[in-house]
This record gives sequence, C-alpha cells and structure tokens, in this order.
Amino acid sequence: MTKKILLTGGGSAGHITVNIALIPLLIESGWKIIYIGSFDGIERKLISDFSEVTYYSISTGKLRRYFARQNFTDFFRVLKGIIEAYKIIRYEQPKVVFSKGGFVSVPVVLGSRLNNVPVISHESDLTPGLANRINMYFAQKICTTFPDTLQHLPKDKAEFIGAIVRPELKQGNSEKGRLFCNFESTKPVILVAGGSLGSVYINQTIRSLLDSLLRDFQIIHICGKGNVEQDLKQEGYQQFEYVSNELADLMCLADLVISRAGSNFIFEFLSLKKPMILIPLSKKSSRGDQIENAQVFRKQGFAEMILEEDLTKDSLLDKIHTVFNNREEYISRMETWNSDRSLSKLFELITNQQN
Repeated sequence: MTKKILLTGGGSAGHITVNIALIPLLIESGWKIIYIGSFDGIERKLISDFSEVTYYSISTGKLRRYFARQNFTDFFRVLKGIIEAYKIIRYEQPKVVFSKGGFVSVPVVLGSRLNNVPVISHESDLTPGLANRINMYFAQKICTTFPDTLQHLPKDKAEFIGAIVRPELKQGNSEKGRLFCNFESTKPVILVAGGSLGSVYINQTIRSLLDSLLRDFQIIHICGKGNVEQDLKQEGYQQFEYVSNELADLMCLADLVISRAGSNFIFEFLSLKKPMILIPLSKKSSRGDQIENAQVFRKQGFAEMILEEDLTKDSLLDKIHTVFNNREEYISRMETWNSDRSLSKLFELITNQQN
C-alpha cells in the first residue's frame, strides 16, 4: 500500500523551508507527498519546483489578535478552508500530516483531526505563533527549534529537535555566485535579505547607503516581490525579488549578512558561519517573535541587532563596519554550533507517526 504524507505551511518562506528540506528525504523513501497551501501564497510557487508533489489550494484567512473588520470575513474563509481540507484529506487518506505553521495550516490541522489523521507540528520561533497555539491542541507532537520553547508547550507533546537547515544550502559555490552577480574577486560581499515579502525599511536604508558601501563592498540585495528598482543600476550592486536555484551560491559568496530575524533563515546563515546584522520586525507589525530570535543570537555572539525603530543610515553603517572588522570572532563562536542531526530526527519522528 502506498505511503502518503500531507505537508502544509505557508504565508512566508519561513513556513515552507522545513517542508522543502523534508521533501527529498520523503521522495527517496518512497512516500507519496500531498501539499495543501493557499491559492496565491509563496508556498505554491516554491512547491511547484517539485513535480513529485501534488498541490491542493484551500481558502484561508489571517488570524489576528486584535479587532478588525476582516476578522468576520476571514472567519468564514477559515471555515470554508476546514471543509475543503477535510474533503482533500478524506480523499487522499494520508498516514500522517506535518504542519509547519502559518495561517493556511489551521484549516488543514483541523481537517486532519476530523479525519483522525495524526499531526506533527513544528515551531521555529522562540515562542509559538497564534496558528501553532491553535494547532497544538490537535497535534500529537510539537517539535521545537529552541530548547526554551518547551516551556510554552504541553509537556507530553513537545520535543526539542533543533534547527532544520536545507542540506543543499551547504553545497553552495562562491565562484558560481560571483559569476552570477558579475562581481569582482577582490571586494567582500554583503547579502541583504528582507524576508520573502521584502522590507521597505531595510530596502530604503541600504539604497541610501549605496555610495558609501560600494567603496568597500559589493552588495546582493534580495528585496522582495515588486521591490526591484529597475533604474537603480550600479557596479557591484545586484537586486533580486527572490532567489531560488542560485541561493546556495549567493549565501556561500557572502562575507556578511543583513537580514530580518525569521528563525529558519537565521539558522541557515548560522550553519554557513555567516556573521549577521539582524533587523527584526517591530512589534507594530508582528507579535515580537523576530525580536526574541535576534536577542538569542546576539546573546550567543552570533549576530548584532538593530531594532527597526532605531534603524538609520548611521546606525547600520556603524554595525556593518563593526561586524565585518570583527567577523573572525563571530565565526569562531558559530563553530561551536551544529545541527547535522536535526533534519534526520524530524524525518524519523514524522515517518514513525502513522495510524
């Protein structure tokens, strides 16, 4: 009988990368993979790279902790999504469901519970997000990236496994990255990543500093969908909305990273021993999870942090020179960290959890 697994997660790249790391292992082990995501989320684009995966779209709505008119309409979208997910799961009959979180995962987890299919959930951040706070009541197991997250979860369900890093990122080739960007070999490279949706604050600040930065550095700027400035072309500066196939090469090429503080991405930079300047989303536009992630990395000496409200040309330029001039110290501290077993632990946990 065919082994089937259902994966879900979406809304941002951080809710998909663990699934992307798992898919090759599942294919190699003979699992048939079904993915449930949203109609137009980034997960649909990223999962389309895997022809072996069957993708289903469902309705979903944003879960908010505050009053908003959209809460009423989104409630019915979520309800519709639960019905759609229930029907898909009943038809496909997967042995197990793995949820990476994000708004789209809630209807899938509830639909799985209604079909009596076991659910494994994964929380990347230091404290659980709202979707995972809901999902944990229906999951059999909740895996964590940070050991301190265990205190926020039911003791009988929580398990610390560490950070999941896509193996292919460790296969990057800096020379291929250099040729892709048409960069010279004598100048160091800064990689700027504002998250899969981009960051207006980071993009504007970096562009305002180009004249100063390009004297000493070359810059790879992953600025998010629709955020490339076509008229802004300078030698040593390359812009991309999003990078997929060449990402490993560009990460390998980088000497310094300026990034948001989504858990999956900062652990990937950590695994590659890349000194970081983290600019987490503010509490005005998030629940503060990225601030918590960045504080942990700063405390361990892996990164420096600039709060979004403190981000200025001068503050960023000062941090860039500080981190770059002391990069060997950051790299030395990163050498003590290892996550080589995390992916295999998660894979074993998921595939052993069957009806």
